[in-house]
This record gives sequence, structure tokens and C-alpha cells, in this order.
Amino acid sequence: MTRKLLLLIPLAALALPVAGQRWQIDPQGGIRWRPEGDIPHRDHIEMTGEQVSTVLRWRVDAQGAFHLERSLVFPLLRVRPNDTHASLMCRIATDIPSLLAVNTAQTGFNASALQFERVEEVALDGTMRVRSLWSFNAVGAGYEEVENPEPSVAMERTIFPSRTRPVVCERYLVRNIGPRSVEISVPEFAQAITTPSERGVAGSYVIRAELLDPGVRVLQPGDSTIVDALFRACRAGETPQPVDVGAELEARREFVGEVSGKLRLESPDPIVDTEFRFAKIRAAESIIKTRGGYMHAPGGECYYAAIWANDQAEYVNPLFPMLGYEVANRSALNAFRHFARFMNPEFKPLPSSIIAEGDDIWNGAGDRGDAAMIAYGAARYALARGVKCEAEELWPLIEWCLEYCRRKLSPEGVVTSDTDELEGRFPAGKANLCTSTLYYDALCSSVRLGGEIGRPREELRRYARQAEALAEAIERYFGATVAGYETYRYYDGCTKLRSWICMPLIAGIRTRSEGTVRALLGEELMTPDGLRTEQGSATFWDRSTLYALRGIYIAGEADRATDFLHHYAQRRLLGEHVPYPIEAWPEGSQRHLAAESGLFCRVITEGVFGIRPTGLRSFDLTPSMPSEWRNMALRRIHAFGHEFDLRIERLHDGRLQVDLSTEGLRPRTFRIRPGETIRINLQ
Repeated sequence: MTRKLLLLIPLAALALPVAGQRWQIDPQGGIRWRPEGDIPHRDHIEMTGEQVSTVLRWRVDAQGAFHLERSLVFPLLRVRPNDTHASLMCRIATDIPSLLAVNTAQTGFNASALQFERVEEVALDGTMRVRSLWSFNAVGAGYEEVENPEPSVAMERTIFPSRTRPVVCERYLVRNIGPRSVEISVPEFAQAITTPSERGVAGSYVIRAELLDPGVRVLQPGDSTIVDALFRACRAGETPQPVDVGAELEARREFVGEVSGKLRLESPDPIVDTEFRFAKIRAAESIIKTRGGYMHAPGGECYYAAIWANDQAEYVNPLFPMLGYEVANRSALNAFRHFARFMNPEFKPLPSSIIAEGDDIWNGAGDRGDAAMIAYGAARYALARGVKCEAEELWPLIEWCLEYCRRKLSPEGVVTSDTDELEGRFPAGKANLCTSTLYYDALCSSVRLGGEIGRPREELRRYARQAEALAEAIERYFGATVAGYETYRYYDGCTKLRSWICMPLIAGIRTRSEGTVRALLGEELMTPDGLRTEQGSATFWDRSTLYALRGIYIAGEADRATDFLHHYAQRRLLGEHVPYPIEAWPEGSQRHLAAESGLFCRVITEGVFGIRPTGLRSFDLTPSMPSEWRNMALRRIHAFGHEFDLRIERLHDGRLQVDLSTEGLRPRTFRIRPGETIRINLQ
């Protein structure tokens, strides 16, 4: 892989385009694209609120005009059958600017449609903003049609979901940039669809698009006006509540500001910093307020008002305490409570997913290693959250899951399962590396957590012995030479490299770390978009790519990992499909599933900074800072019962200086060698 030199570049300097990329970083923290001969272009992005999600499929055509199709998803309006995918959904391509009429207000009402749009800029920063210029031709006998007349109107669209209501809002700021006054006519407009009553769990639903405040507005040169549009749904017979689009926009911006200001990354690479910020937004926004409590939603026009043992319990919940966004912490605890409902004395498998606002389950792939996923995520969440009563509440679930896994051990000492989190898309054998590694990590975390809440010492010693035995079994059963690398086979009989061979690295098992890192970064698995799921396949999933990135950092290979990280962040943030981590390809059309964004954040918190929870008020810190970086910092970390900052600087003698600033406590400084681990207590 070609090495890239990471320079210390001020954020404001990144207004210049990045070579080979369509988008550029805005000095304010978002990204923007200014079409300059690189059209046509199309993309899609998902944004979510507590009662609505929207996937915006947009394009700029060869003439420079903007086109939009909105996929509207209403997770709390359930349809039949009330299964995993039963959110009310609709695609609407209503062109709001085409509904407006404009004239020069000089010769009666001879109104024309806006024409000849030319997009000047598309910007993303928790909303989508589109700035464009428009022209129009005069109407009436004696007027000659002019091709591409001078622009006379500027328009900025702002599109976003409501934070708390089942509404997608669009605000159009229209400005007169010509030399004469103009009239903008906003029509009375409402477009409604009523669904058949037999198809809805609660009967018929009404999906409605409408313009607010119709009428004629006269704009003098330089004046502007606002036109608001709503796309929403409700049960038939309900009266929709009034919506203040300005207040909704402010609420959306406040949310983006809150999430951006916490767990803030400062590194010499603004591309990584900005992608980290975007990933926090996507991970935190996608939480639905259901009858069954807050539920983090993967999204993708498929997965809402439900939780999964992998996406929520394993991927994103361990991040949330550090983010300090209380709604996210509530969703995490709620997810574990739902899984705890299904503990049983017979130790039958837990469901893979709890769906339909908590009313039903999905276990169509059998046992995917779900108990290992849940134990791993719950133990890490409880430690980082630092709330003893929550840890005590979660302990029975963790304990049950650990015992379930123990009962599933094969004669060789590894955990058996029907499949893994890919649910049969690729073979996983009778026992796979991912499940056993998650169980191992869960045992290690549980020893720490149990000590914090006063569990019997013999119980914790037993877990420690089980972890030691499992590590040895993982080496015996999975350790192998595959494609010439001293690494792991993913299951018995597997002769091809798999991206999930990274899993021992994230758990701190270093027996085969050198060969595994070489395999992950080798030509057999590496593609411009990340890791192939399997050697020889064209399929890639970001989730295993992001696990691999984290594992390579944990293995102490910061320089090799950072080349990979920079390339990945640049492609996702500034490339052709932006701005978030994605699910997979070719499956799902690279949907912006939200838990993958959580995994990107954990590359930084657990990989680059090497934070490993060890107690309700303590963690191990093993920084893995690349040699080309002089310093890095995580600001406003919310974990272990405190808010604190970590700043790491490389000293002239090669050591690392760690500065810890904790709210309410005296600052502390540590000096360590690269690769060294220190235990930090926040008492």
C-alpha cells in the first residue's frame, strides 16, 4: 500500500479540493460540493428522527438542475404483516420549486415557472442544503423565449427530519437577485395518500405533502422570502399538529451541535476528524421513540423500531457512554432490558432481533452467536457507563449469556452456533472465530465488572479460568496458515481468508497478530472500499473493515492502520457516496446503516486511543499514535462517571505524554513508551 504523508493542516485550509475527490471539507465542519464540469452526479443519504427517517435520492443532471426523490419511513405507523420491515413507507418525488410561480410584477399576473436551474453548491452537515440560481421567461404575446436568460432568483433548499415528530421538513429561501421587483406566488397545495385500512395495524394512514402559508410575496431587489414544505403521516382521522419549520430546523441544529461538541476528535488529519464527527451524528440520530422505549435503528428503509444482538448490543451500545448523549444511553439500556426478557432456565437461544416496538421477535437465522454478542456488548457498556445500579441490573443478563455460551462449547473447547452475524451469506461452519472471540472478550470484561459490583471471588476466578482456556482453544482450533499467512481459519475446513480473522486482535489476543495484520492488509482481502468478506469475493461489508481497522491499531501497527484509516475516511467522506460508513456491497446499495457509524467511532476510541474499560471508574489506555502524528486529543469524553479530556503528545525522546483533564479533579500527566499500557482511575 502506498504510504501517505499526513501533514499538520489547519482545518480552514481544507477549503481546497482534495485531489481525486468530489467533495471538500467546509471550514464550519460539514462538507460541500460545487459542480464544475463533474455532472451529472447522483447519490443518496439517510437522516433520521424519533418518529421518521428519510432516504434522499438526489441527482444533479447534465444541465445543472437538482432532482430529488424522498423515501419516507414512519416506524411507528405499522403495516401488516407486522414484521421486521413493517414501517409505513412511501417514495415521493414532488418538485416543490416547480409549484412556485414568478413574474416581474409589472404587467398583471403573467406568471412563469422557475426555469434553467443551475446548482451552485450542495452541502451536508446534519441537513442537506442545496444552493442554486434560477431564471424564467416572461409570459404573453410579443415576448420571445430566451435560452438560459440571466439568473434572477437564488434559492437555498434545506431538507431535514424533525427531531421528535413524524415529519420531514423542507425550507426554501428564495431571494431576488435581479434588478427589478418580482412576485413569488405560493399556491395552496396538498398531496395526500390514504392507505387501505386492512394493510395497517392501526387501520388507514394518511401520507401528506403540503406547502405552508400560500399567497403572493413581492420581493424588491435583494429581498428574500421563505417557503416551507412538509412531508408527514398520521392515522386516518387524526388532525396533524401545526409545525413550525423554523423551530424544527433549530432543534435539528441543536442536536447536531450537541453531538459534535462531545467526544470531539482533534488529530493532524482533518479528514479523519470530520468523518468521526459525521459518524457520531449518524450513530446518535437513528434512535426511534417506540412504545417499547427508545430503540436504536439500523435504518436503510428496512430496520426500525427494533433491535439486534449485533448492530445494537455488540456494535453501537459500547460507544454510547463515551458520547454522553443521554437518549443514546437510554436506548442502549433499553435494548439490553428487552433481550433480558427472553432469558430462560432451559437455556434456549435468545432471539437475534426484537421487532415491532418490542411486540415480536426474529430468529430466522437460528443461533448466530447472539448470546456472545450480547454478553460482550453489555459488559463493555456497563463498565464504560460507570453507573453501578445499571451494572447490577445488567449482570443477570451477562451471567446468563456467559453460561449459554459455556453450554455451547464443542469438545475442542470453542463455541458452536448455527451461523454468524452474516446469517448464512457466507459459510461459518459449526463453530466460527467471531463467536468464540466475542465470548472470550465478554469473559474478560465480566471479571472486571463482577468485581465492581461485589460478585463472589470464586465466580470471577471461574470466568478468568474459562477465558484462559478459551484463548488456548481458539489458538488450537482456529490458528492456521491460510493463503500463506500465519493467521486464523474462520471455521474448520475454511481454506480462504476471511475479513473476520481480525476478531482476536480486538480482544487483545496477539498470538498471531503479525500474520493477521499482513493478511488483512494484503491483496487477497484489500479493495479500494475496504476488505472483501472472503478472499476471491467481490462482496465487502464495512462492519468487518471497521473491526479490522480497530484490531490493527490494538495490535500496535499504527502506521499501517493509519494509511488504511485515512484512505477509508477520505473515500466515505469526500468520494462518490457520502458522508457516512455504509453497510455492504452489492447487498443494500451501500445503505447508511447507523451502527456502522458507531463502529467507525470505536476505531478511534478503542483503536487509536486504546481505551479499554476495566472498572466503573477505570480504564486501560494504550495509545496507538502513528509516527507521523505529533499529537492527538479526545475532548469531552463522557464515561466512567466523569467528563474528561485526553491529549497525547510525542516527546523528543520518543515517549508519549498523556495529559488527562477531568471535570472536578486535578489534571494529571503520564509519560509512557509507545505500546505501553497505563491504568487510569477516575475516583
